[in-house]
Amino acid sequence: MPVTSVEKDLDNLTITIVADFSAPVTRLWDAYADPRQLERFWGPPTYPATFLRHDAAVGGRSVYKMTGPTGDEHYGCWEWTDVSASASFDIIDWFADETGAPNTALPPTRATFAFEATETGSRLTTTSRFDSLEQLQQLLDMQMLDGTKEAMSQIDAVLADLSAFATDRIAEAQILSDTQVRVARVIRGSVEQVWRAHNDAELMKQWLLGPDGWTMPVCEIATKVGDSYRYMWAPEGGGDGFGFTGELLESEAPYRAVTTEAMIGMDYPAALNELTLTPVEGGTLLSLVITYANSEMRDAVLATGMTTGMETSYARLEDLLGASVSA
Repeated sequence: MPVTSVEKDLDNLTITIVADFSAPVTRLWDAYADPRQLERFWGPPTYPATFLRHDAAVGGRSVYKMTGPTGDEHYGCWEWTDVSASASFDIIDWFADETGAPNTALPPTRATFAFEATETGSRLTTTSRFDSLEQLQQLLDMQMLDGTKEAMSQIDAVLADLSAFATDRIAEAQILSDTQVRVARVIRGSVEQVWRAHNDAELMKQWLLGPDGWTMPVCEIATKVGDSYRYMWAPEGGGDGFGFTGELLESEAPYRAVTTEAMIGMDYPAALNELTLTPVEGGTLLSLVITYANSEMRDAVLATGMTTGMETSYARLEDLLGASVSA
């Protein structure tokens, strides 16, 4: 059990939990910054979490659901108010509805997560703050403290699982819900470099090609919210190509962009793409959450080998960044 102390300060309306780990502090930080790792321990064993959104940056949001043993789902969301990489982050943790909107009928928790190196590894000090004694007691009555300690007991196993999140892992798709898929990969490059590679037409034409043998003759980028983009690909030897178009809905450089995506010439509902870039040890975690109209469309797209083409493009991007493309 990594938890070494729990202190309830009723005068200052805080609960402080200290936990020690044998892993380096950067490894512990990445476990919280990477939604693939975080969802392995954020919920207690009987209520595992799935993160549908995770913006580890000031002003960002995270949305998660916890699924119980009978299939019951409970949602929560974070508002990120402060971030100091590898040192600390502050959030407001709300109960939420299935859309991720805060449930203001229940009290939020304002929490600070402080990371520090120790002689034997790292320490995490989590301080939760409440607006009143009634709010603190309400969450204690809901077994928040017991659930938190159970959840944190799972962190050691996640930290030890280096291979599942290594920088040499290829792009992988994880089904999040009936309509959502998350594709994740660590790109060896800075957040700024990877962001630029997604927003510079000349760079995109060099790496966003999918399997070998294709070109990208059309790359019209949406530069501001409300703009449309248009991408077209064609085989090198001639023949029929294909393309996508959509609208830029959100842009928070260099961490997050949200677009719609529809295949040109096909009468299918547009998908929603949420791209998040997060600095981690070894590079940038690229996380793309795709929301489809229904499970049939989700499964049909996955069956095309989408992630194989994405992996080829991301490997090509790493080669491009390794060739000293300036940020």
